[in-house]
Amino acid sequence: MPIPSVCGSWPRYQAAVTGLRRAGLALAFCIATLPAGASPESPSSCSSEGHRPPNGLVDRFINADCADCWTRQPALRAGPRAVALDWIVPGTQQEDAPLSAAASRDALLRLQTLNLSAPSTLSSAAQAALPAGGWILRVAHGQALGGYIGASIELRMSGPTAPPVRAWLALVETLPAGTEGSPVRRNLVRNVLIPAWDGQETLSNQDRLRFYESRPMSIPVGARPERLRVVGWVEDAQGRIRAIAQTQCTSDGERW
Repeated sequence: MPIPSVCGSWPRYQAAVTGLRRAGLALAFCIATLPAGASPESPSSCSSEGHRPPNGLVDRFINADCADCWTRQPALRAGPRAVALDWIVPGTQQEDAPLSAAASRDALLRLQTLNLSAPSTLSSAAQAALPAGGWILRVAHGQALGGYIGASIELRMSGPTAPPVRAWLALVETLPAGTEGSPVRRNLVRNVLIPAWDGQETLSNQDRLRFYESRPMSIPVGARPERLRVVGWVEDAQGRIRAIAQTQCTSDGERW
């Protein structure tokens, strides 16, 4: 059932949801995709607003063929203000690979973007974010319902024209250290959204350009919904990271 495009207006959304058979899914999606400043009543709040943004990104790759790579110490760890992402790269054993359940072709795309080859065991890369320079990034997500989670990413930037931008929004499952023998806390990448931001659909608002994308993202089998959140970042034409944001979820006193 398609999601109606009424999320930009909270009163209109409330009226429309009344007649929806799957109102719960629509509610979770629209809460996640309301623009900054909107404040519907919600039992949870999962966005990057009000939180200090990370200043670096560490991409860690594990080949799905490597049975014990998950339990090894990673070569790179994220600093106190950086965020680490863990990608499982499809192996040559395909579905028979020990880590195939968490493997994703998105990992191959990320490797290609970083000009890296698929590792036979482990590999990693680290990037520091450049000074913001007027790039303001916001990410958010709603509750997981019906095998999906509504997520959004929004970039505001100053300037009369939009430079080339590439954005990533990763749905991650945050796993505490010790999970399946892992020696470190991990943000296992479960799904990825890459918005088509070509500069043709930006909106001018008080001399700021706005890019915005919202989608329901599918939750892979085996992922625990209560551990899901999103991490987003944007890159310029040279592949340099200009802004990073991650959701910090609060619900009944719980905080990531």
